[in-house]
Amino acid sequence: MSTPSKKIGVFDSGYGGLTVLKEIVKQLPQYDYLYLGDNARAPYGTRSFETVYEYTLECVKKLFELDCELVLLACNTASAKALRTIQQKDLPTLAPHKRVLGVIRPTTEIVGNYTKTNVVGVLGTSGTISSNSYPIEIEKFYPELKVVQEACPMWVPLVENNEFESEGADYFIQKNLTSLLSKGKNIDTIILGCTHYPLLINKIKKYLPEGIKLISQGEIVATSLIDYLNRHSEIEQQLSKGKSIQYLTTDSS
Repeated sequence: MSTPSKKIGVFDSGYGGLTVLKEIVKQLPQYDYLYLGDNARAPYGTRSFETVYEYTLECVKKLFELDCELVLLACNTASAKALRTIQQKDLPTLAPHKRVLGVIRPTTEIVGNYTKTNVVGVLGTSGTISSNSYPIEIEKFYPELKVVQEACPMWVPLVENNEFESEGADYFIQKNLTSLLSKGKNIDTIILGCTHYPLLINKIKKYLPEGIKLISQGEIVATSLIDYLNRHSEIEQQLSKGKSIQYLTTDSS
């Protein structure tokens, strides 16, 4: 019997997916991981559907070439703009036995467990918000919830340029949170709909009223991945368990 040799690939437009990888490794330390950040072309949030799809597919193909059996798009913009097309159009011919998963669905499946007012806020990139992926997915599971969204186009550039501790970050975070809360008076739960945003969490908390629950995706996605692997033993049995992590970037390491 051959030894399992396949890795779990984790992809993001830049640094953000590391917040998801960290939680996955915490809950599933036994596997081998390969992280790919497309830092050279970040941010994805302002780009067209076609461009995000093209970039994401290119990176998924690279991870497949590097022996990843399962690829997680730890990027909300890629999950919103590219995941469905890759799953339905590309995988059947490209790699029918491999799998590509996203981060939006796991979050929308459980968000109803957190809210008491039934009003949920979503903070995301312009691309994620314009795709309406969150309201569409949440409605499937919780049709009674009201979803209020706010695009935060400056937040990812602040993280990617290591400016997330600066006063400039305070300005944009306060501005976007004020705008979100003005659209939904009874918001009691906010989804951080971008994997970069947990890096801004201290500043986000600073400008939020007390009692509002912030949902970061790392832990949720990790728990969802455990469930997926339990249900798909044909994938799980191919994954190597050497506890290694490799990091790749399309720009300067």
